[in-house]
Amino acid sequence: MYASPLERTQETAAPIASLLGLPTTTEAGLLECDFGSWTGAELKQLMKKPEWATVQRYPSGFRFPEGESFTSMRARIVDTIGSLCQRHKGETIVAVSHADPIKAAVAEALGSHLDLFQRIVISPCSVTAIAYGPLGPTVLAVNSTSDLTELVPS
Repeated sequence: MYASPLERTQETAAPIASLLGLPTTTEAGLLECDFGSWTGAELKQLMKKPEWATVQRYPSGFRFPEGESFTSMRARIVDTIGSLCQRHKGETIVAVSHADPIKAAVAEALGSHLDLFQRIVISPCSVTAIAYGPLGPTVLAVNSTSDLTELVPS
């Protein structure tokens, strides 16, 4: 059971960890993208910036002012997931993160270019499940709020 260091992910992880009887380990690699000087700004204001179109249509070519690029964020989340999978071979891992890193992980698992990751929807407290095996990843669920029975691969 792993969670980003941010309070909102720690709060999301707490009842899951309690139900599973596991401690939550804080994992910095699960952090949200570093939005730099855009952090805390209202979305309505950010959408008026000329850079907003780039964020939506060409994220692989964008770096947040004083922050992280989407390319760096994608590499970070993919490396973090890879490290967790190596540490827990054959086990199920719960990793509580944020919408953009989760979308980037899904895009990577699907073999999709980062410029298409904005087409993926990740809602708060939804479940996305990816099985990582020797032949590569299999996306089992994205943005699920069901009872999770679909997580068993056919």
